[in-house]
Amino acid sequence: LVYERHGEPAAVVQLKDLEMPKLGDCDVHIKMLAAPINPADINMIQGTYPLLPALPAVGGSEGVGVVLEVGRAVTALRAGDWVIPADAGLGTWRTQGVFPEKMLLKVPSDIPVLCAATLSVNPCTAFRVLADFESLEPGDSIIQNAANSGVGQAVIQIARASGIKTINVVRDRPDLPKLVERLKALGADHVVTEEMLRKPEMKDIFKSIPRPRLALNCVGGKSTTEMLRHLQPKGTMVTYGGMAKQPVMVPVSAFIFRDVRLRGFWMTQWRKDHAQDQESVAAMMDALCQLIRRGQLRAPACTERPLQDYRAALEASMKPFVSSKQILLL
Repeated sequence: LVYERHGEPAAVVQLKDLEMPKLGDCDVHIKMLAAPINPADINMIQGTYPLLPALPAVGGSEGVGVVLEVGRAVTALRAGDWVIPADAGLGTWRTQGVFPEKMLLKVPSDIPVLCAATLSVNPCTAFRVLADFESLEPGDSIIQNAANSGVGQAVIQIARASGIKTINVVRDRPDLPKLVERLKALGADHVVTEEMLRKPEMKDIFKSIPRPRLALNCVGGKSTTEMLRHLQPKGTMVTYGGMAKQPVMVPVSAFIFRDVRLRGFWMTQWRKDHAQDQESVAAMMDALCQLIRRGQLRAPACTERPLQDYRAALEASMKPFVSSKQILLL
């Protein structure tokens, strides 16, 4: 799936036959199995993302493939291995590809395909924001908005496996009871709407669990300001997305009297910073794969579509209130 100019995805993305590059000594020939459509992929096609590949470009930064053949100098991979991108912008919306070995990470082939296809962005983001900003112990709590997003669903499950309580904020919607039920089935302790954040009843939640030391923000605007009110003094709010396209507004009193910290996180930057630290990357991947094997981390709710249905998949991924990730089967 190629785009030659930036614009609305359904208008600029086209299905094309490309010639397969020759396999170099350090290259790996892979057959893609499945690749999701993430918000960052949409933003790249629109030209609004901070990281833009040279045009013409193949869409997709995430997915899983199986190795068909390796070049003579390739040592860490062999035919039959499963691989995922080591970094963003690989161009995964394709049936096959030839890539340098260093651009791929081996993953175990005994985990579900959909878990492998959605492993390198959302679960990694969830893992890092839970681990890197506050030292959380079992019994502690966190609060997050966009709790039904891919990252939000992973946060719920990883926190649950670590004994951390979650307060999950979602937008009000027609099928709210169904969404609440689904998030609680993943392990959510509390699910509230943005409107409920402002109500006195929120105090009831903190009779049974401590106020959160960590808030995770993927929205911005009012949702963030309201969420911040419930943070403990000296707590941290980490912003990793801005779905509302509105600034983060923080009352001066939150800084002066409660000494809250505001931080940002971008998984792509973390990968760049840790490019020479393969131990940290391997440890994170191993921890996530162990959770998947134990049934403690499932793929987000997915809608699987054949590659030919890419336009419908692109349009569906951009609709509001969608809790199902579009996955292209390749």
